[in-house]
Amino acid sequence: MISQESKARFAQEVAKYPADQKQSAVMACLAIAQQQLGHVSAESEREIAEYLGMAPMAVHEVTSFYNMYNQQPVGKYKLNVCTNLSCQVRGGDHALAHLERKLGVSMGQTTADGMFTLQQCECLGACADAPVLLVNDRNMCSFMSDDKLDQLVDGLRAAEGKA
Repeated sequence: MISQESKARFAQEVAKYPADQKQSAVMACLAIAQQQLGHVSAESEREIAEYLGMAPMAVHEVTSFYNMYNQQPVGKYKLNVCTNLSCQVRGGDHALAHLERKLGVSMGQTTADGMFTLQQCECLGACADAPVLLVNDRNMCSFMSDDKLDQLVDGLRAAEGKA
C-alpha cells in the first residue's frame, strides 16, 4: 500500500533522530502516507507502526488526535473553518453555514463531485484575522466574508474547469 518512494522518505525522516527514537518520526510518516494516498487508512497506520517499531494503536492515537490527518478520503480541497471562540465571535459559525449552503453539504461531508470536503476545526492561531479557514491543511485564508468565501470556492472550481 505505501510505496517504496514513500518509505524512502520515511527513512529520511527517521534519520533525523537517534536510532532508539525513530518513533519520533511518526507525524512526518503519517503526512507522507497521506500525501501519497490522500488519507491515512488503518492499513497505512499498521504499515507505519511496523516501520517505526510501534504498536498500531500508538500510531492511531496520533492520527485521531490531529485533524490534519484524514482518516477517510476527502475532496480535492479540504476546507477547515475555525469555529473556536475568537472566530465564532467574529463570524466563524456564519462562514461555516455560508459554505454549507454554497456547497450543498453539511459540515463533515464531501460534495458529490469530490471537489470539496467541509470541516470545522479548532483554533488556527490567527484570531485577529477571524473568521479564518485553512485549505488543504496548508493555505490560511483570513477575514472570510461571504464574498471572499464565494470567490474562494468559485476560483477553485474555475481552476478545475468546473465553474
